[in-house]
Amino acid sequence: MQNMIPNMIKNKNQDTCQDTYDMCQDLNQKIDDIIQFISDKIPEKPTIGMILGSGLGGIADSFTDKVVIPYAKIPHLPSSSAPSHAGNLVFGRMANTNKYLMVMQGRLHLYEGHSAQIATILVRVMGKLGVKTVFITCAAGGLNHQFHAGGLMLINDHINFSGINPLIGTNLNNFGPRFPNMFDIYTPRLRDIVLATALDLKISLNCGVYASILGPMYATRAELQFLIDNRCDAIGMSVVQEAIIAAHCKMDILGLAVITDMALPFATTHATEQEVVKAGIQALDRVTTLFSSVLNIL
Repeated sequence: MQNMIPNMIKNKNQDTCQDTYDMCQDLNQKIDDIIQFISDKIPEKPTIGMILGSGLGGIADSFTDKVVIPYAKIPHLPSSSAPSHAGNLVFGRMANTNKYLMVMQGRLHLYEGHSAQIATILVRVMGKLGVKTVFITCAAGGLNHQFHAGGLMLINDHINFSGINPLIGTNLNNFGPRFPNMFDIYTPRLRDIVLATALDLKISLNCGVYASILGPMYATRAELQFLIDNRCDAIGMSVVQEAIIAAHCKMDILGLAVITDMALPFATTHATEQEVVKAGIQALDRVTTLFSSVLNIL
């Protein structure tokens, strides 16, 4: 029996290694399948990516040279079930810009039951198609007492409270290193450009740290107080997983949150889903104007 134990451990380790290798190969194959599916539908390769959060999907509605592909028609992708997330890949150009964009019109959230690898797979697709810069947007609850509902926050850092990391498992060496650096994950040069552009356009813009939770439930009063005590400025259920993968793919990253409500522990009521989406829609014109101007600088 004692002689069998080392062999049992050896066989278990071999099985684990084979499983992680197979998972890595499977994910790479899924990415290649998606790229093959969309490549013959678009006239050129995108250089800029966008992920549009709650209420901001309308940014892609006015694109020129537009190609729209529903997630449900793309191999290996589920439909998006989150409110106000259309669940489309959109290719095209924003008005008055010449950059060809790949846009996620709505995202796949972890709370919908997707694995972190599937929820972020389109970011990997962006990287393999040649996207060098990605704009990641979201709706968020404000934690900073100086913020207000309807305001905009430039994300300068984040804390991952979701308990999930999309890089767990065998590393995809063809995208990035085993231990990618997350210092300055939101590219300082891009932040400087956005801040200067917002100032020129007279668009009010705050900066802050984004705290990501798993969801789908909103945070408790104690959780909100904990985040405030630890200098978090906004809370949401997205962004961080996508940013980690974009950093692994060596992309420049711009993060922007629409503060759709104030998530304060002493509040008597909490914003509803409908109110969050409405606040995002009300910020649509400002975000579109800001991004259009930034694209012309890049």
